[in-house]
Amino acid sequence: MKRENQLLVAFRKLLKNKLATICFILIIIELILVIFAPLFTQYDPTAMDTTLRLRPGFWAMDSELYLPGHWLGTDELGRDVWSRILYGGRISLSVGFISTTLGIIFGTLFGMLAGYYKKLDNIIMRIMDILFTFPGILLALLIVAMLGVNVVNATIAISIWSIPSFARMIRGRVLQIKEEEYITAIRSLGASDFWILTRHVLRNALPTIIVIATMRMASSILSIATLSYLGLGVPQPTPEWGGMISTAKTVMYQASYLVVIPGIAVVLTVICFNILGDKLRDILDPSLRD
Repeated sequence: MKRENQLLVAFRKLLKNKLATICFILIIIELILVIFAPLFTQYDPTAMDTTLRLRPGFWAMDSELYLPGHWLGTDELGRDVWSRILYGGRISLSVGFISTTLGIIFGTLFGMLAGYYKKLDNIIMRIMDILFTFPGILLALLIVAMLGVNVVNATIAISIWSIPSFARMIRGRVLQIKEEEYITAIRSLGASDFWILTRHVLRNALPTIIVIATMRMASSILSIATLSYLGLGVPQPTPEWGGMISTAKTVMYQASYLVVIPGIAVVLTVICFNILGDKLRDILDPSLRD
């Protein structure tokens, strides 16, 4: 099998699993909805009309309180919930993707250097251990508190939180790869360390990186939701799933759907990414292959 086809074959195997296929389809649908949000809603997610506050959604169509067009109802300030879910998904998925990407870049760099060079291993991993001593959410809270509350700083905080996990796991994979006989043979032929790291070590570590990234995406989405819920993520009135849950606390007994709907969005997205990551690990992990 050609090395270039490895990921394509893994993708085909992934789609043979019904649960993974369902999760993959749900994520694709979600991406389409949030990317093309203006096509799926006519309402401004931040537009307020207190005369329309706390109107129920499609489940109360027989009620005179139901407003046609607001099929998920309105919140405590009269804003359309469906619009806020879509635009909030943009923020959550964007932060998750960007923070995961930054975590991959720096985590992979540090992990490869630590795994390949013994002299750098102790220095890099001790720094990672220091970051690991902080519980993840507390580290993110500390960074946001130092930098200020906005989307960019929340993304940076989650990225920094992600780096130690990536670095440790990539280091372990690199330690295995560099002991392979073909690496010794390539080195004996005079190949430079840069060539070995980029052309062989990185390419063979790519399946591990993809698995970690998929599962980390779920953690990043949950992290931005947590920060926003605590008031340290996406500032109001910008919609974000965690922030929507936080602002709905005061009316949760009167309009529980304001908590339930964004909660379902967070849970469903996180579960789908976790299941995809778990199935990808089963397919791509050499120790678990058929």
